[in-house]
Amino acid sequence: MREEASRSDLLDGRRGRPIGPRSDRPAKPSDGPDALLIGKRLRHLRKSHGRTLDQVATAAGISPSALSLIETGKREARLSVLSALAEALGAELADFLSAAAPNRRAGLEIELERAQRLASFADLGVAPVRTGPRLPLDALESLVALHRSLAAVKAERDSTPEYARRANSDLRAWMRASDNYFPEIEDLADALLIKIGHQGGPLTRFGVAGLAEVMGFSLLSVPDLPRSTRSVTDLDRRRIFLPTTDAQSQRTLALAALGHVALDHRPPADYAEFLRQRVEVNYFAAAALVPQRWAVEFLQQAKAAKDLELEDLQERYSVSYEMAAHRFTNLATKHLEIPVHFMRVNQAGIIYKAYSNDGVIFPMDPSGAVEGQQVCRYWTAREVFESEDWTQPYRQYTDTAGGTFWCTAVAERGERENFSVSVGTPYQYVKWFRGRDTAHRGRSTCPDPACCSEPPERLATRWRGRNWPSAKVQSSLLASLPAGAFPGVDETEVLEFLDRQP
Repeated sequence: MREEASRSDLLDGRRGRPIGPRSDRPAKPSDGPDALLIGKRLRHLRKSHGRTLDQVATAAGISPSALSLIETGKREARLSVLSALAEALGAELADFLSAAAPNRRAGLEIELERAQRLASFADLGVAPVRTGPRLPLDALESLVALHRSLAAVKAERDSTPEYARRANSDLRAWMRASDNYFPEIEDLADALLIKIGHQGGPLTRFGVAGLAEVMGFSLLSVPDLPRSTRSVTDLDRRRIFLPTTDAQSQRTLALAALGHVALDHRPPADYAEFLRQRVEVNYFAAAALVPQRWAVEFLQQAKAAKDLELEDLQERYSVSYEMAAHRFTNLATKHLEIPVHFMRVNQAGIIYKAYSNDGVIFPMDPSGAVEGQQVCRYWTAREVFESEDWTQPYRQYTDTAGGTFWCTAVAERGERENFSVSVGTPYQYVKWFRGRDTAHRGRSTCPDPACCSEPPERLATRWRGRNWPSAKVQSSLLASLPAGAFPGVDETEVLEFLDRQP
């Protein structure tokens, strides 16, 4: 039995410090009982007993200033301190830990203070109002009602496709600013791999199970996993339920689920945080499957031989081509000094995922979002669909408004639609890659409509006024974002599933 890794060993001070863009969270999150609520209940009990701060603090063996900080929720008290305070007040420890506010005014004060600790309140540039007995009840009620209204407006804004596109744009900017490389996640994955004695090479399903074990979890494959989920984690009994799929997919899904634990994620406050967490756990899975400790040396040797090839990375670590492409973008700029871009598009050229730090110009809407936009038909990501053998990488040089780029792409047939995964780099860096001798050339003048979005003049003249196509509208363009902390997840279905488990 492997020794279970303590979270402090793995996180090394990471707790409460989000890697990605700031979300609407309190500045100092708590993992224990709500410090603010405990403080209100403590103050209520003290005052109801007619005791002063000095009297109770002395009886409990702490300073009055420390007690004041606990009562205002600015300091989390250890259980030993709470037990001493309970004894000093002739109360039970459970009296402090109840989830209910001691009275209506205390409940309003807690709600106001929580609202004033959110990042969205700080963005308003308004000074917080100090709660306490000097604040009139009617003023307190009005302030709470105002914050509730602001929260409702924010929730309505956050449920729109426009908000989703802005969130994607912010996420992409964050990834670009860091060159899509996150050392804290690399360190977490590396620490876990070393703890299970991994020596490099592919991380097997047995290795993933061992990694789960040192984190205190077990992995279970079930045939009835809720349809809206990739995995379900039972935090109470420390079990991760996975679909009965191929070993390669199971490894990735299990590691992504473990990533939420290793990265100390909490239910996302909004869609932007949901996206950030998704990127982080996918990064964690990639860092475990293609470990930096060994992959960087492998890539550096290939670069020295001017023989970089994504398929080599894919085969060496037994991962999908898309995973190899993602992992290459993580390591290329930081360790190989090569700027890159990545895309996943469907056969119509609609962008599902995209990243760049090499100057390529993606199509984008007025909000700056590229997801849902259509790439030029002359780019490698779409030209690959015209190649005879989709199993072989298709390479092409393309002259664009942002410069000349060399790209390699592979097309795959999916269950619902076909898609391609492509990675590219500016012309001056192609000397390091295998396939640089390709004869395929393309030229794109997009966003000029004459490039590929307008039909040739001959066809336009022939059919002008004589056709009326019926568009296939994607439902996602019309619908608001799914509600809930985990967009698109049927929570009832998940809880019913967990309740069925032995």
